[in-house]
Amino acid sequence: MDKVNTKFWKNKKVLVTGHTGFKGGWLSMWLNHMGAQVVGYALTPPTKPSIFELTHLAKDMNSIIGDVRDSNHVSRVFKKEKPEIVIHLAGQPIVRLSYDDPLLTYTTNVIGTATVLDAARNTNSVRSVVSITSDKCYENKSWVWGYRETDNLGGNDPYSASKACAELVITSYRNSFLNKNSNVYLASARAGNVIGGGDWAKDRLIPDMIRSFTKKESVFIRNPNSTRPWQHVLEPLRGYLYLAEKLYTKGEDYAQAWNFGPNTEQVKPVSYIADFMVNLWGDGASWKTDDGKHPHEDKLLSLDNTKAKRSLGWYPKLSLDETLNWIVEWYKEFQVKGDVRQKTIDQIEKYQHL
Repeated sequence: MDKVNTKFWKNKKVLVTGHTGFKGGWLSMWLNHMGAQVVGYALTPPTKPSIFELTHLAKDMNSIIGDVRDSNHVSRVFKKEKPEIVIHLAGQPIVRLSYDDPLLTYTTNVIGTATVLDAARNTNSVRSVVSITSDKCYENKSWVWGYRETDNLGGNDPYSASKACAELVITSYRNSFLNKNSNVYLASARAGNVIGGGDWAKDRLIPDMIRSFTKKESVFIRNPNSTRPWQHVLEPLRGYLYLAEKLYTKGEDYAQAWNFGPNTEQVKPVSYIADFMVNLWGDGASWKTDDGKHPHEDKLLSLDNTKAKRSLGWYPKLSLDETLNWIVEWYKEFQVKGDVRQKTIDQIEKYQHL
């Protein structure tokens, strides 16, 4: 299994939470391209510009604006739309923002997850649920090897802790409700540091660099020696699609936690990404170390993807250098006011045929 089964997804009713965000926008575009009937539920786009607005996604899907913490609204949407598959991406995704607003982070990432899962268990049409958390859900011990799905959950900062809490919520709903007794199967997915064109979030490496490059300013980088499991956005999305299909067709054997991280050679320091992007972008691009005081962020993090390789047939397709080339191509298209919708579709098609 090395390609997404497009025949499976054709005409499937899929509810994607967080569809106005970076990952949700890419996923919704891919599902639309395969002929799925996509319903999105999310807040208004979190950035301007946004991939959701630039690719005119609202024209291709049923886009519903709402807050995942609003249990009554979420429940009404589920009952009206009757999705078969749910992919829950909505959340507060920024570590530094979690220090500024921990309550927003906890209520969105924990209560929001419980709200979506509760709506799924009370909707007869639902067969398959994939709930996305984060590689940061693990108790970080600064190991040089990747974390496995059986390692302890934890988190020092509010964001990481909220994702560990979400994993506990998912496990409890799976054990109590979404299993063979209900014919609805639930899995969680933990991705690495996801990068790609169309991300403009604040306090993320690639968007920060692009903003500085386009202004012809040097970008200031907080932790150039920190390592992360970098991967193109399409890599984990392919994993989510594999997993949702397996839950739908095979059920209980796949109702577990899954890592979708890059291979070991792609776990690189921030400085590697910065140097590579500067060289690719050209036009006087540069970066400097930000020596100011910053909230704690773990220095070393990677995921063990062995389980997904052996049991799902999923594996990373793009090298880190290829990923960065694709990213620069996307943002260069945006810079010249080109057709970023078509660029997004082209990259999806190219990836699907690798």
